[in-house]
Amino acid sequence: MRDSAPASARPGRLLPYARAALLAVAVGFALAGCKVQTGPGGDAKAAQGAEKAADAVPVEVAAASRRSIAANYSGTAALEAHGEAQVVAKTSGIALEVLADVGQQVRAGQVLLRIDRDRATLQVAQADAQVRKLEANYRRAAQLVEQKMVSVNDVDQLRFDLENARATLRLARLELSYGTVTAPIAGVVSTRDIKPGNFVQINTPIFGIVDTSKLEATLNVPEREFETLKPGQPVQLVADALPGKSFDGRVDRVSPVVDSGSGTFRVVCAFEGGGLLQPGMFGRIRIEYDQRADALVVPRNALLDDGGSPAVFVVRGDKAERVELALGYADGEWIEVRKGLKEGDRVVVAGKSALRDGSVVKVLDVAAPAAKADADAATAGQAAR
Repeated sequence: MRDSAPASARPGRLLPYARAALLAVAVGFALAGCKVQTGPGGDAKAAQGAEKAADAVPVEVAAASRRSIAANYSGTAALEAHGEAQVVAKTSGIALEVLADVGQQVRAGQVLLRIDRDRATLQVAQADAQVRKLEANYRRAAQLVEQKMVSVNDVDQLRFDLENARATLRLARLELSYGTVTAPIAGVVSTRDIKPGNFVQINTPIFGIVDTSKLEATLNVPEREFETLKPGQPVQLVADALPGKSFDGRVDRVSPVVDSGSGTFRVVCAFEGGGLLQPGMFGRIRIEYDQRADALVVPRNALLDDGGSPAVFVVRGDKAERVELALGYADGEWIEVRKGLKEGDRVVVAGKSALRDGSVVKVLDVAAPAAKADADAATAGQAAR
């Protein structure tokens, strides 16, 4: 008897196809399971590393190092001549000879001007004649008083008249001497206000003389520096009129009194004159009052400007750490660190505004571009040859 059931319903023929389908489904689930397991351990970690690298703040660093550093006070002041004199006429008359001009070096006592003194000469002659007359009268009276022919009172009167005449003669000679005007100090003639033939009025300025052998600059220094600045300390000056040149001097005088109104005291610095420096030049002055030969320093631009205690960011590993410092002397672009760092610590000098304590950083190699630029320049120079 033939089996009338369809072929698709036969158990013996359905089993291989069912097994194949089940196997395919199992393989699919297995592959899916493998993908889920490997994803977080591989791709997720790579993504996290890329994100971390993208968040790193690029910075430039400098190493804390040791060098000599000086403590100093800086200020500005105009140069003044050590000595200055205004020559005035002590008498009136016509200027006969003008013997000095602006820019001329003169010595003390040198004749600068001669004034007409004819009237004064006659007055001297008149006073001298009166003195000789009274001297003769006094000698005769002194002889007669011994013979009791002249009273003692008459002799005393003659003696007083003679002394008065001698004083008048000295005054006339002094007036005559005023016709020769001399330099009261040695120096350089800075002004001349007279010409030959001019009428000179008494007590009018005719010459100005400055002593440029020594120049001085006066600083008004805050009272907090009172204990640090002393006479004899070295001084350096840079004049705006003479760029690229510096001049050495010393502290000459320090005022012992602090002005209560301004809270400052005066410090006078002295410089050798007679060269390029001239009175009236404006100078930038630096007084060095202490020096450390082996100080630990960092660049001044590494300091944080956040209104707190002095601090820097130090790169440790791949992170920036905020470190507070105890500072010492500041000298130009360097500042001394007395506590908080050790030699070789890398401090952030550029990019610190974007940092926080613990920020991830990427240190830029600023020396590499410079080296590459030098190499390119060298190659270009060889090619040009």
